[in-house]
Order: sequence, then C-alpha cells, then structure tokens
Amino acid sequence: MSNQPPALRRSLGVLDGVAIAASSTAATTSIGIGLGVTAGVVGLHLPAIMLLAFLPVLGIAGAYARLNRVEPNAGNAYVWVGRSLSPWLGFLVGWVNIVATVAFLAYTTAVTGSALLQLAGDAGVHRVGGLGLDPGSTAQTTAVGAVVLAAVTLTAVTGARTAARLQTWLLVFEYAVLLGFCGYGLVAGPHPFRWEWFDPFALPSAQALAQGLLLSVFCYWGFESAFSVNEEVREPRDAARAGFITLATMLALFLLGSVAFQRVLSDRELVGHGAEGLAFFGDRLADRPLAVLPLVALMFSAVASLQAGVIPTARAMFAMGRDRTLGPVWARVSPRYGTPAAGTLLIGALAVAVAALSLVIPRLADMIMATVNAVGIVVALSYALTALAAAARFRALLRTDPRQGVRAVVLPALSAAALLGLGGYLGWTFLTSTDHFALRADNGWFLLTMPLLMVASGCVAAAWAKWRRGSPYFRTGEGTDADAPELLTATQ
Repeated sequence: MSNQPPALRRSLGVLDGVAIAASSTAATTSIGIGLGVTAGVVGLHLPAIMLLAFLPVLGIAGAYARLNRVEPNAGNAYVWVGRSLSPWLGFLVGWVNIVATVAFLAYTTAVTGSALLQLAGDAGVHRVGGLGLDPGSTAQTTAVGAVVLAAVTLTAVTGARTAARLQTWLLVFEYAVLLGFCGYGLVAGPHPFRWEWFDPFALPSAQALAQGLLLSVFCYWGFESAFSVNEEVREPRDAARAGFITLATMLALFLLGSVAFQRVLSDRELVGHGAEGLAFFGDRLADRPLAVLPLVALMFSAVASLQAGVIPTARAMFAMGRDRTLGPVWARVSPRYGTPAAGTLLIGALAVAVAALSLVIPRLADMIMATVNAVGIVVALSYALTALAAAARFRALLRTDPRQGVRAVVLPALSAAALLGLGGYLGWTFLTSTDHFALRADNGWFLLTMPLLMVASGCVAAAWAKWRRGSPYFRTGEGTDADAPELLTATQ
C-alpha cells in the first residue's frame, strides 16, 4: 500500500475544458451587464471595441497555449512567469488573480441572489414565511446567493468532471436563449444596421478607446480557466484547444449580442438600463412569460460563473501550496474525489465571508465594487506578464525559426505592450480624475488604491513565503512538476 499523496485525477476532455472556461468567461453576464457599461464609454460602437479587444487577448491565448505545451501545471501563469521572468513576479500573478477572483465571487454572490429573487417575484412568490422578498435588499440577495455558492462549491469538490457537466447544461440553456433572442433582435429591431458600428476610427475619443478596450478585455477574462485544469485533462493539448474554442465562441456571441442590442435599443436605453440591460432587451422583444427567459439565462450564467470561479482558484492555490508558497492545507487532495477538496471549500467559505461582511461593514460593499471595477488593471497586468514570459522563454526561436518566432515571441510581446499601455492609461485616468480620496466606488483615487493594495499585499505574502516558509520556488522560480514521482498515485 502506497503512502504517496494522491494526485489530481485526469478525467477531463476538450468539451469539459470549454464548459469550465466558457462558464468562467460568462458570456450571458457580460452581454447582460457589460454591454450597457461599455456602451456608456464607446456609444454605439460595441462591435468595433469587441473586435479590437479580441486581438491582444488572442495573442495572450497563444502564449498560454505554447507555455502549456512545454510545462503543463495547475499553477500555469504563476509557474510560467516565475520560471521565465522572476519568482516574485510569478507569485504576484498568482496572488492578484486569487484576490481578484474572491472579490468577484463575493460580488457575483449578491448578483445571483438578486436574479433568483426577481424570478421568484415574476413567478408570483413575494413572501416566504412571512418575510417579504426584496431583490433590492442586500441582506436577502447575499443570503440567497450564499446558499447557491455553497451548493456549487460542494459540486466542485466532487470533481471537475461533475462540475463541467452541470456547467454544460447551464451553458446549453443560456446560449439557446441568447441565440434565440439576439437572432430575433437582428431581424425585428427598429433601429437600422450601420457598418459604422464596426469602425474603430468612429469612436468618440482616445480615452473612450482605451477605457472601452479594457472593459472589453475584462469581458474575455476567464478563458484561461481551461488551463487551470491542465493537470486534470487526459491530454495536455486539450487545455489549449478548449481555450481557443472558448475565445472564438465568446467573440461570436459578443458580436451577435452587441449588434442585436444596438438594433433593438437606442444609445440612451442601452446605457440607462445598465445591469438590467438583458431583462429590458427581453421585454422589448417578447411578452411574458417568454420575456423572463433572458433573466433565467442571466441567473444560470451567474451560477455557472460562481462555480467556474471556485474551480480555477482552488487549482491555483493547490499549485502554490504544493510549492510551499502558501500553507499546506491548499495542497491537500481528496483520495476519494481526486480534487483539492479542502482548498475548494475554503475558497467558497472565504467568498461567502467577504460577501457577508459587506452587511455589517457598509464601506466594504464599496470596496468590493471598487475592486471589481478596477480589476481590469489587474487582468491586464497578469495577462501581460504571462505573454512576456512566453516571449522570454521562446526568444531563441527568433534566430532558429523566424516564422515560429513571430508567433511565439513577437505577437505575445505586442499583446503585452498593448495591455500594459491600457492598464497604465486607466491608472493615470483614475489618478487625475479627482483631487481627493473618498471611500466611494466612483472615486478615482479609491479605484486606483484597490489594485495597488492587491499588489502590495502580494509582495508581503511573497516575502513571508520566501523567508518564513522557505519555499524552494523563490530559489529556482520553478513550480513543482505535475508529474513528479512523489505526487503520482493511482486514483482509480
């Protein structure tokens, strides 16, 4: 009988990876909420900005795929950046992604609860046990959302394959509703189609271009979740295939949704309804009860996004725990399920705790919202460092195989430069948008403080891991090999 610790179970295929990545990207939520926010910046040029943002993200995806080919690891960017650039930068990439995801989970918990309470109201259920249901109540929406988060976290514990199957069914419903309503909107919309919607030179200003690009890049955020389970796919290349399939699907859905929304809604209507954009879009195209379907799809998207947020975060922390950059609890693998069960439960509990604290600390709700609003800077930094890691790792190809060198070095480097430029510009915009600090989600200095605090806390955590935990990661910059003998065991 072996005393070796259990390894992650390899049970996933391409479609499972697509389900996880697509759920993490959450096209329905991005279309239902993100399009209105982005339209407030770029006006009726959503198709143009979605196309432009796709280009650097595609370059980033190419970097992920090539790095994954030579070093598949659950820590992915954390390992790749640490080995190719610097262990400190690698740890920082892993850390800020974890913090940003936990904040996003806390925010999405309330969004999920609100959608469920709205659906209950549409179904005629307005009171439960004498308590009036209110979709606008922070306490009620957080409580309902926490129950949902707990349920999907438990599902994720039993295995990524089980979670992927659930997400697949949710995605089938979401996309059927999106395709049906958006397809009908293309035909029945009262506003004429205009090719200038696709013209990037018609954007209002350079500032609108930069802000719109970062918002759109944020919409694509999550495709890399396909690489977070690269130690659980049967064939490492399947992670890359899943990532590219997800990105192509997201582009198609975003273009369809943006054109359909602009055919049905005016600029004022699109911007004015913001987070309720998808529900309002449905009301304009259909009568009840059909008009409720987009709200159901939005709720399913939020549920899938919760689970898809838990899974990659637990895998990233598993890899960091395995390297002793985080505590040993994160590296525990359930012999029964072949998953980082303890870490998965802790991630869910942490997100619920942060969401619950917003009920007793009024300013914390603003902090969570500010983190979500400013996470574009963090995403840009993480993606850019990963692309630079690929450029550094494969720079020799520029001499030995120029054609491959362009794909492996030049394109990722250009994508990284674009995202760093956009992130820097947004940070400068936050800095110069006001002359004082205020604890409000619309205060530029407060918004800039959020990513800076995430980076600063990452530096403190890295110092602790290096000098207190004595992690070998900071000596070599390499993560623990996923196929190391001491980590392999039969988990049949």
